[in-house]
Amino acid sequence: MKTKEIAKIASVFFFIGLFSTMAVAGDDADPRKGKYLWKKNCQTCHIEGEEGGKLSPSTKTQQQWNSFFESDHAGQAQERCMKYSENDLHDIQHYMYDHALDSDQPETCS
Repeated sequence: MKTKEIAKIASVFFFIGLFSTMAVAGDDADPRKGKYLWKKNCQTCHIEGEEGGKLSPSTKTQQQWNSFFESDHAGQAQERCMKYSENDLHDIQHYMYDHALDSDQPETCS
């Protein structure tokens, strides 16, 4: 392959990755707020032996977190717990995605 062809292919993959990451929770998502909301409200039920079962960002891959939030499992679960706005759910989704099992920085501690 020629250098120009390799550069074009690399550019395509770069932009695909960039746009797929941006599509996760939108440009306005705040993963720091998502972490705060998760730790303050969700994590208390999502530990070993509790009703919600053990759950943390690194228990799922990025695609699994996307599927979880797209299928409205998070919305169903929150009916039993805290009431979040759509923006809050996007923030939590972005935090979970950023620290998923297959991310660059998986969340290993709760």
